[in-house]
Amino acid sequence: MRADGRAADELRPVKIERGFAKYAEGSALITQGNTKVLCTATVKDEVPIFLRGKSQGWITGEYGMLPRSSATRIPRESLKGRVSGRTHEIQRIIGRSLRAAVDLSMIPDRTIWIDCDVLQADGGTRTASITGSFIALCDALTWIIGTKQSLPCLRSFVAATSVGIVRGDLLLDLDYSEDSTAAVDMNVVMMDSSEIVEIQGTAEREPFDRRTLNGLLDLAEQGIAHLVKMQREVLGDINHILVVGKEI
Repeated sequence: MRADGRAADELRPVKIERGFAKYAEGSALITQGNTKVLCTATVKDEVPIFLRGKSQGWITGEYGMLPRSSATRIPRESLKGRVSGRTHEIQRIIGRSLRAAVDLSMIPDRTIWIDCDVLQADGGTRTASITGSFIALCDALTWIIGTKQSLPCLRSFVAATSVGIVRGDLLLDLDYSEDSTAAVDMNVVMMDSSEIVEIQGTAEREPFDRRTLNGLLDLAEQGIAHLVKMQREVLGDINHILVVGKEI
């Protein structure tokens, strides 16, 4: 039994509040256990230099932890003049994960900025950011349509979760107390088809074998399937942004 009473293969309670921010083209507040992340999407009629003239859009992510999102105050990175390596890494995985779900040729010359602000951290902030950002992204894509009837650009759902080995047990969705003592810590991003977008896995102590890796991925797949089901329930009918002939 885990400290919060969950089974080894059980997610923390998850709640997604769609449309949380008034002014953003898309937004969602995701709560996963005691972790809370506000995800907003902003649409801009511009692309990075390397995409200019290529009739392609872009999706990028920014991530930050508010000063009192943790037990001790975290100084704002803007005051340091640069983001930390950890922040940069998380921003990149958010962008990669969301770009994998979208046909960027269908949103030419536009960038969707995804901002993930951690209001409260208790482990799994990057995975919660990806899961919540997908909701904000879908609403931003709907906003782009405007008066048009459809924008067939969404290839799949995408969500993320953490898994790990704590005191010899394979666990799903680690909170901070588990993450900070884990022998193996892993973040997994998957499509609704179970195709893998990214795996970030580290043996903090002893190396682990292929069989253990497969067990962790099976656990992650189970958790992500549940998160995708929740995303579907929150979004409802999104046929207007699905790739033609794609059933997801």
